[in-house]
Amino acid sequence: MDILFLTMLLAMGAHLLKVRYQAGRMALLGRYLAQFQIEKLMETLTQGYLRALGEADEERRGQIWSLLSTAEVSLYEQFKRFATDLARLTPLETRVSKLPIAIAYADQLFPRSTFDLRAAMQIHAQGIEAVARNDTGRSPRDKAFTLTAELFLMQHTCHWFCKSRTIASARLLGRHQTSYEQVLAAVSPATRKAYQQLLVG
Repeated sequence: MDILFLTMLLAMGAHLLKVRYQAGRMALLGRYLAQFQIEKLMETLTQGYLRALGEADEERRGQIWSLLSTAEVSLYEQFKRFATDLARLTPLETRVSKLPIAIAYADQLFPRSTFDLRAAMQIHAQGIEAVARNDTGRSPRDKAFTLTAELFLMQHTCHWFCKSRTIASARLLGRHQTSYEQVLAAVSPATRKAYQQLLVG
């Protein structure tokens, strides 16, 4: 009985420590995101893309694409500033554990099994801007598809930093009915290569 009680106490303690640790990381990221309208712009774009793709009238569809281009520019400019601001944090504050489950301070206990959030956000900033600028000449549909994937991958990284890889993937699947693997396959080749190298390194 004593062993069972002690086990329960340890489990409760570990859970409370994890919750406190995750709350601190969410507060840190939230403090930087609060200065921008990134989430609002993401919602505007994802809903706008669906509206444009569902529009039967070609002229009306073209008008929607044109209006969305303004939001795309605003998004990548704001996200670039966000990534620059985040880069001022220390490496200790921005380590992300590669372990599949959430363990409080795993990034400090196992520093070799981490990646740097600042580097990930720079990759996302470059990917979002490159797709939004559309230097490769994607069709509006393909551009919307690829940029949506870029945004979903960035969102996955944020959730991974705050919680864990498993929870981030579950949220992605629950919110967008899309798996992490599908999103990674749908981003631009440059983003995918840089992101995979970051996770391996």
